[in-house]
Amino acid sequence: MSSLDVIILAAGQGTRMKSRLPKVLHPLGGRPMVLHSINTASALTGMPPVLVIGYGGDQVRETVGDAARYIVQAEQLGTGHAVAQAAPLLRGQSEHVIVCYADMPLLRAETLRALYDVQRVSDGPFSMLTHLADDPRGFGRIVRDGGGRVTAIVEEAQATPEQLAIREVNDGVYCFDAGWLWEHLPEIPLSPKGEYYLTDLVEIAIAGGWNINAVAVEDSAEVMGINTRVHLAEAEAILRQRIAIHWMLEGVTITDPATTYIGADVTIGPDTTILPNTHLVGQTVIGSDCAIGPNTWIEGATIGNRCVIHCSVVEHATLEDDVDAGPFAHLRKGAYLEKGVHMGNFGEVKNSRLRRGAKMGHFSYIGDADVGPDANIGAGTITCNYDGKEKHQTVIGEGAFIGSDTMLVAPVKIGAGARTGAGAVVVKDVPDGATVFGVPARRQDDTKG
Repeated sequence: MSSLDVIILAAGQGTRMKSRLPKVLHPLGGRPMVLHSINTASALTGMPPVLVIGYGGDQVRETVGDAARYIVQAEQLGTGHAVAQAAPLLRGQSEHVIVCYADMPLLRAETLRALYDVQRVSDGPFSMLTHLADDPRGFGRIVRDGGGRVTAIVEEAQATPEQLAIREVNDGVYCFDAGWLWEHLPEIPLSPKGEYYLTDLVEIAIAGGWNINAVAVEDSAEVMGINTRVHLAEAEAILRQRIAIHWMLEGVTITDPATTYIGADVTIGPDTTILPNTHLVGQTVIGSDCAIGPNTWIEGATIGNRCVIHCSVVEHATLEDDVDAGPFAHLRKGAYLEKGVHMGNFGEVKNSRLRRGAKMGHFSYIGDADVGPDANIGAGTITCNYDGKEKHQTVIGEGAFIGSDTMLVAPVKIGAGARTGAGAVVVKDVPDGATVFGVPARRQDDTKG
């Protein structure tokens, strides 16, 4: 028997989002909302949580994959009903069960650990998270007796004016003694709305003479439920601030956190500086001692150490150490710049490798190419890689010099140490050390006589 299981409720439609996308799949920090809750639960237990799905269940499964165990709530008949669907899977499998929500993505593993630690030493049936709220946002009020014992949770719609004035609210996150939960869950009564509410377990516990523990959450942002796109934007701002603080404490300089966006899956090395209006998203890895930005978008890229990327876009590309790019460079999918490569302003690289020390001038396009070490690509160079049906490769040898405004009509190979004149249109391979120019390009020796 394990010590703890986590159930995450994710079956609701989320109608207030006014979206065809299930609420829990809306992105937060570049990651579907539900994955934040799953990662938190997994960090606590070391195993996949149980995810109760319903509306949009197939989409949720496709997104989450094997990061969770699934239970289907075919009819959404309340939180008590949702948890009951997990009983056949979890009964007798663990000592304690935590219940939380997929639309509460800012909840930290440390907070759930504190809740679990309280319940482990408690003789009561369950413990729950609460917080003091100036804006209750629809949460139920915690009613206590003169001795401070929890006696009820009153939903906002049923609360009296006196109860509405109570600032302590129920966050809907519980840690149960598993045996007690599975025994008493069937006792939850059907509400007038035709649903079964987990909060009714409070009344069942009190009637049985048990005490309920309330664990206070100091940061109310952790238990923010996301029901609208306004809430989603609020959560995004909080998460962005959390992430920025984390990386600054890890030795990264962020000159203006308010205008810098760093996704939840990004990694940054120490002594790197992130300048304003920079977006780092997806599975991006940035090394140490880099300067990134301003006004830069990097998505799913790997950036080495001591790189400088200025006012540019980098998408699913790799840059080794000591690379500089920009301003206004565009590195597209499959671009690979080896150590010491220089890429000038208004250049674009797609599905190409620029080998160590190569230099690419401004206003150039390199696509489906292999550029040799220390080659020089002059301004305005274009690899004409598409013939209208298929893509073709250009190979440029080590130390080659490509003159400004050269058109390289692929497939074509430029030999090591070869040179092209400005404005050349190269349609045939150029041998090592040869010089070609003209339209179409010819070797210098071929023009004599």
